[in-house]
Amino acid sequence: MSNNPPRRPPSSKIHSIPQSITALESLRELLDSLSNEQRSNQDLLASLCFALRSFTNLYRFLELVPVVVSRLVGVQGSLLVPFHDDGRIWREQLQAVPPEMCQELLRQLGAFESGRARGFGFEESQLVELDCLVQRNLSDAGIFATSLVARGRQRGRLYLFNPMGSIVWSDIHRRHVQLVADITSVALENDSIIEELRSHEGVDSQLSIGAEIQAQFLPDRCPIIEGTQLAARCRPAFQVGGDYYDFMPTRPELVGRRRQRGRWALMIGDVMGKGVPAGLLMTMLRGMLRAEVLSGLPPDRILHDLNQLAEEDLAQSHRFVTLFYSDYDPRTRRLRYANAAHNPPLLWKAQQKSICRLDAPGLLIGLQLEAEYGCGEIVLETGDVLLYYTDGVTEAPGITGERFGEDRLIRHLDESSRNCSGAQQILDQLFTRLDRFVGTDNQLEDDASMVVFKINDDLLLPGLKEA
Repeated sequence: MSNNPPRRPPSSKIHSIPQSITALESLRELLDSLSNEQRSNQDLLASLCFALRSFTNLYRFLELVPVVVSRLVGVQGSLLVPFHDDGRIWREQLQAVPPEMCQELLRQLGAFESGRARGFGFEESQLVELDCLVQRNLSDAGIFATSLVARGRQRGRLYLFNPMGSIVWSDIHRRHVQLVADITSVALENDSIIEELRSHEGVDSQLSIGAEIQAQFLPDRCPIIEGTQLAARCRPAFQVGGDYYDFMPTRPELVGRRRQRGRWALMIGDVMGKGVPAGLLMTMLRGMLRAEVLSGLPPDRILHDLNQLAEEDLAQSHRFVTLFYSDYDPRTRRLRYANAAHNPPLLWKAQQKSICRLDAPGLLIGLQLEAEYGCGEIVLETGDVLLYYTDGVTEAPGITGERFGEDRLIRHLDESSRNCSGAQQILDQLFTRLDRFVGTDNQLEDDASMVVFKINDDLLLPGLKEA
């Protein structure tokens, strides 16, 4: 034990932080938070405006509205009830989030007898009846409702709700909701005008020129790829669209059997928009894409480079492109693929008798200069069937106004793949089903293109070491 006296700790000075500095930092944090919220809201509104000017069918736009508006004002749920031109509730276009909470409400709206009558949406008393139906189904929720009005006509109702409590509103929230309602009413009005024009116009000179352009860049026959069958068809709509599919050898210098055994690129895409401009843009992209194929790069890199090449031209045209690109090696049956926001192809697995989607992350071509794309890979088996298609197939309207839809396409692909022996037979049966659904006297709204790629049933594989 030491006899030295204990050492006293050095004196310390406690510095107090001025309250004014703390308040200033709090103010800065508040301003940063408000700024971030404002940017987020601007992004949401911009995404809705982008969808309005870019989507070629109304359904894809309307399904975004409840999602965007609920996030915009910070509520848990939203319901969109659009009206037909004659004031009836447009039951096929009802949209709601979250869907699991609104199933019973949507069912009752679909069965709502008053909403089937012409002029329903033009009578204030009947709108009150609609509001009461919504309120009864969301009895514990705080609800806010507003009308969709275009050119003085009621085009629908938009509801926002919090399931378990009241809604806290500010003037900014109200303005944001009304802005979304106004954008939505414009979309409904535009669709009505387009339908009216379509019903009165014939096949004019522009459409004839567009059809000629489109016919020139689609292959007139399918190539022979060893161990596979390939069939493709584009069913033009009344208005020419920007559908595109193509097949290219990655080494075009090869000939004969060597070309058949070499790697092939298979692609399908769609320009957002219709008419001659869409056809011209797809022709331009076709040239760029064919040059990229010769580079031998993997699919994700090809889409990345194509996006950078085409971004400026597409931005100036205010159009964008969806594109699914894949390459196939007959020696190994390996298919590599990348997707620029196109409809994912459907793969029927012969051994499992089941269907899956082939998809990879990626943005539209022309949307963002530095966009990155994912790359997927799969080994196809004997008898497998791969269906590439454009949204003109799934968005095709039936006699009742219902869309053909992906679920129906999956069912028909499963049936055709089980019962048909060849790619051409499968393709013919799928188009037969589509034509029967649309009706012989009705017109497609958009080009409908399908490509069927089938692995032969009797294919004998070499080992993977030959890859």
